[in-house]
Amino acid sequence: MAQKIGHLMGRQLSLRIVYLSCLTGAFAGLVAVGFGWGLDFVHHMWMGVWAGYEIPHPAGETSAFVLDQVTRRPWVFFCLPILGGLISGWLVYTFAPEAEGHGTDAVIDAFHTKGGKIRKRVPFVKGLASIVTLASGGSAGREGPIAQVGAGVGTWIADLLHLSPRERRILLLCGAGGGIGAIFRAPLGGALFAAEVLYAEDFETDAIVPCIFSSVVAYSILTLFSGTGSIFGLPPIVFTGWKALSIYLALGAICAGVGAIYVRVFYGMRDHVFHKIPISNKLKPALGGLGVALIGLALPEARGGGYGYLQTAIVGGIALMPALAIAFGKILTTSLTISSGGSGGVFGPSLVIGGMLGAAIGSAAQQVAPDLVPHVAPFALVGMAGLFAGISNAPVSALILVSEMTMGYGLLVPLMLVSVISLTLRKASLYEKQIKNRLASGAHVADFALDIFESLRVKDAWVVKDVVSIREGASMQEMLEVVNRVHHLVYPVVDQNKELVGLLDLQHFHEYLTDPNADHLLIARDLMVPPVSVFPEDLCDTALKRFLESGLTRLPVVDPDQPRKILGMVSHDELTNAYNFELRRRRMMK
Repeated sequence: MAQKIGHLMGRQLSLRIVYLSCLTGAFAGLVAVGFGWGLDFVHHMWMGVWAGYEIPHPAGETSAFVLDQVTRRPWVFFCLPILGGLISGWLVYTFAPEAEGHGTDAVIDAFHTKGGKIRKRVPFVKGLASIVTLASGGSAGREGPIAQVGAGVGTWIADLLHLSPRERRILLLCGAGGGIGAIFRAPLGGALFAAEVLYAEDFETDAIVPCIFSSVVAYSILTLFSGTGSIFGLPPIVFTGWKALSIYLALGAICAGVGAIYVRVFYGMRDHVFHKIPISNKLKPALGGLGVALIGLALPEARGGGYGYLQTAIVGGIALMPALAIAFGKILTTSLTISSGGSGGVFGPSLVIGGMLGAAIGSAAQQVAPDLVPHVAPFALVGMAGLFAGISNAPVSALILVSEMTMGYGLLVPLMLVSVISLTLRKASLYEKQIKNRLASGAHVADFALDIFESLRVKDAWVVKDVVSIREGASMQEMLEVVNRVHHLVYPVVDQNKELVGLLDLQHFHEYLTDPNADHLLIARDLMVPPVSVFPEDLCDTALKRFLESGLTRLPVVDPDQPRKILGMVSHDELTNAYNFELRRRRMMK
């Protein structure tokens, strides 16, 4: 077990990362508590006190604030998303433009291309802007903001302790995973999500163990303030067996199709609408808020986080057509909120969209076969995971997150089935910065370079077998004739038996040619340097080290049994060509 953990943590990571991941998790947990309390307070003041509306909460989340009197002000309710967009746009585009959007992409990009760095101001700006967006009725989730804020905490700790870029990236993911694990009360799902969402077809395996430590600590801290238990409440449900699989198969295909629509609308609205509107970026979130407010006139359930309405759908309180209307309305309001530059996550809305689809399919199936579908809750829960698995390329963490958020572990079989179907039929990812695998990540260029050089041997790179040597007694004129004929930079110097005795470096040789005071009667033996050689079976990594240590560009390849017998010459360029060839081969295999 210890060996397995050590492998997951990577060759060079020590127990120090475990301690630091726990520290990062502690801060991420406190941040999650603060973010949740701040959101609850601002939402209470704006939506409750000002607008006079009580928005339903899921069974496991209740507000710490109670309304004594409710005086409805529909005009305030209508204007709040616009006001939230104005404040959010000003905050983001004035102080930290990288805090716009859903946040998870920013974390992914920081890992792959920025050495794990996030500016210190970003967590504060992202947290405030997201609270404003969510509390005012914008359609967004909490995972993006808390991921970016938590990741910023990890970066801050790494910079404070002057850690290496690799360690900083690990703590970046620890902060993101800890924050998600805490705020969604899903410690395992949060840890795996941080390691899985970076890639379409891979995991950041080095980060899994540290992220688990971080997420456990963060979740434990949250329970001190909020208690234990899942976010959503479920009625008693079980998997009804193979007869229901056909319905789940249909649900998986529907989740894939609607997920593709969601992604296309989300980015289409950003690229073809908001990017082309000739107004300041600071004002665009307010314009998106206006769109949300207008849709909310007909479909108020499509505003805000939507978890309360999802809870209603889970217990069978929403019929087929209203559930479908909320699902597609949520696609529009989420796209308007985030694609306009508003600050918030996409995980929460994805759960609502998928859950409503599942509830709609379950409701329709229940009308046709009530004995087979006694309750819609299983389909709502499976739809939550299925839709997000497809659009996030993160099926493992999606089904575990949903299982932890609902305590619906009894549905693992349909959860796995629908998630895999949705993933298989996917058309695009909601995370633009996600890359294919570790081989394509800038964070792992050095790792793969070392791995390749350690897998290749000199004989794999060694091309030229013909050896042009210089005898040790050669005069300056003879040496010049060879150099002008062959144009190499390094030549082996041999004795009368054609055995290696040294190397002639052309750069060193030219110093004598250009120095008027040099003794031009010197022979090759006087100008050569001690021989540095490699064997055909030596690793290219060994050859590379000898190139770097000697400063030479060509080295003789010698017989292991007769170390002075020259078999050929290998150049630094040949090593590079062999590396590039092997890299292309591995990429084609991927």
